[in-house]
Amino acid sequence: MRNARVTMMSFRLPLLALGLAAAFAAQGQSQPKPKAAAAPRPAAQQPAAPAAAAAPANAGISNPEFEKAGQTAAHAWLLLLDRKDWGTAWDTSGAVFRQNVPLGTWMDNVPKLRDPFGAFIERKPAEVVYKKTLAGRPDADYVTAIFVTKFDKKPDAVETVTTMREPDGRWRVMGYQAK
Repeated sequence: MRNARVTMMSFRLPLLALGLAAAFAAQGQSQPKPKAAAAPRPAAQQPAAPAAAAAPANAGISNPEFEKAGQTAAHAWLLLLDRKDWGTAWDTSGAVFRQNVPLGTWMDNVPKLRDPFGAFIERKPAEVVYKKTLAGRPDADYVTAIFVTKFDKKPDAVETVTTMREPDGRWRVMGYQAK
């Protein structure tokens, strides 16, 4: 069953897409792609999602406070991965992440994803997108943060982390993808 979940996401290893990435893949969507410039683009300039997938409530919305909070939570979580603290990363992830990715699956697969990249060198934010709705998910506050990351074996990695503001007001990771 665990392997079936990874296979259904239609991503190939070593790309391990977790949490929200599964929802995007199942519906034929892709997460936002980073631009060459490191500065985030205003929400009004975001590429339009397919009409069936995007709710009108997301068109042109921006929430700088939430964007910053979601990006900060994503960055802090990535630092756990950089230290190979896989268990703490899973423990501090959101409920959606933990429901979709059992601890055993996480502990087996995250090293397979990250180890080939080598040692972490630096990470720069590339884009932040705030949304109130995501296909297949309840209405909430979501922030997808994209980072361009330099590892010693992969100097041009792209990490995409989706966070959600949970009922307690904290931002927690609900999806991770690295390529």
